[in-house]
Amino acid sequence: MKYKDYDIIDFLLEEFFIQWVKNPDKNTRHFWEKWLQQHPEKRDMVLEAASIIRSVKYANSPELSDEMYVESFENIIKAGHPIPERKLKNKSWFSFYPLKNIAAILIFGFCGWMVHSHMIVGVQPEVPVEKEEITVRRTVPLGKRSIITLADSSRVFLNSGSEMEYPKSFNQGDRWVRLKGEAFFEVKKNGSSFSVFAKNTEIKVLGTSFNVKEADKDLSVALVSGKVQVNDQKGNQVRLNPAEMLAIKEDGKFSKTSFDSLEVTGWKDRILVFRSASFREVKRKIENWYGVEVSSNGKVSREWKYSGIYKEETLENVLRGIFITSGMQYHIENRKVTLYNPK
Repeated sequence: MKYKDYDIIDFLLEEFFIQWVKNPDKNTRHFWEKWLQQHPEKRDMVLEAASIIRSVKYANSPELSDEMYVESFENIIKAGHPIPERKLKNKSWFSFYPLKNIAAILIFGFCGWMVHSHMIVGVQPEVPVEKEEITVRRTVPLGKRSIITLADSSRVFLNSGSEMEYPKSFNQGDRWVRLKGEAFFEVKKNGSSFSVFAKNTEIKVLGTSFNVKEADKDLSVALVSGKVQVNDQKGNQVRLNPAEMLAIKEDGKFSKTSFDSLEVTGWKDRILVFRSASFREVKRKIENWYGVEVSSNGKVSREWKYSGIYKEETLENVLRGIFITSGMQYHIENRKVTLYNPK
C-alpha cells in the first residue's frame, strides 16, 4: 500500500513515519516534507497522527497493573471503540478484528492510560532523550534586508522579499536551510556539510561564501570563495570554483559562467547596481530595494538601457540619477512611483 492510500491507523503503525516524528533526521525530514507538498490533502491526517505519537512518552518496559488494564479498556469503551467477545462460535477473534485494528485499539488504550497517569494519578512519564527539532522562519519585507547568524556562527544576508527556514540548533552536525528569494551565505567550516535547499535543488558546501538567487522560475548560484556542489532533482551534480556562477532554468537546463561580483553580491553591502539594465530590470530592482510600486506612463523602448551604481542612496536620489543619465522623468506619491518615457 502506498502512503497516499494510508489512513490514520496506518500512519500510527508506520515505523518510518514514527521515526520522522520522534527522532527526525535529514533523510526522514526531506522525504516527508516533499511528500506533504505533493499530497496536501493528507496534511490534517498526518498532523493528527503525529500529535498522537508525540503524546506517548516511551518508558522502559512499562507494566500495567490489573487496575490500570481494566481502566485502559474502560477508556476505549468511553471513546466509542467496541470490545469483541472473548468466545464466538466457530469464528476466531482475529477474523472479526484484523491485526491492524487490534493494534490501533491497544495504541488508543495506551494513550488513554498515559493521559490518566500523567494528569490524574500524577505519575510523570519519562522525557525522551531526543528533543524535537525546532525550526525558525524569517521573512524580510520589500525594502528591507536582514542579517541572520545561525547556530554554528555562519552568517546569512537575506535580501528583500525573501524567506528562509532553518533549525534553531543544528543537531548531530546536520546543517541546512530552506530558501525562497535571495541570500548571501558566509558558512563556517566545522567538518560537517552545509546544505541550502531552493527550488528542488540542493547546494552543498563545507566552508565558503556564495550567493543564491531565485529569479522568476530560474535559480542561480554564484560562488565567491571555497567550493560548492549543486544537486538538482534530476540527479545532476555540478561543482563550482570561485568566480563561477551556475544558472538553472525552469526546464532543468543549466550553464556555468563567470560573473560580476559587485553586480551579483553588492546588495549585501547596500550597493544597488544597474549594468545595462532594461526597464523591466530597473523597475523590479527599485520595487524590491525600496518597497514601492513602480509604473510607467506610456511605452518604453525595448532598446532602453541604464547603468549606474548607488551606495546607501535614497529613492529620490536614485530616480534623479536615472533622470539625469537617460532623460527619464518621475513622480512620487506615497509609495507609488511613476516613470515617464525618455525623450
